[in-house]
Amino acid sequence: MSQNWTPPPASGGGAAPVPNNLVIAIISVLCCFPFGIPAIIFATQVNTKVAAGDIAGAQESSQKAKKFAIIGIAAWAVCIVLYIILVLVLGVGGALLGGSK
Repeated sequence: MSQNWTPPPASGGGAAPVPNNLVIAIISVLCCFPFGIPAIIFATQVNTKVAAGDIAGAQESSQKAKKFAIIGIAAWAVCIVLYIILVLVLGVGGALLGGSK
């Protein structure tokens, strides 16, 4: 029994692949959950849109994923810096950890 199946055409090397930014999106979830979730959602949309032939939509989702991931990591970094300033300048760290009076 033979099947008349033709494989899909190979994608031409004309367009550069669209990065999905999934790794940085996962890192941003670990840093700042509220910004990491949209980053992962947009990152997972990229490959689906490329497979459907929607290159413009894939590029837009890729840019949004990168933007949310960077905002999440930046928000985490700001929180860390503010905490360090709080501990060093105000000496709050010892009181929070049950240090000496």
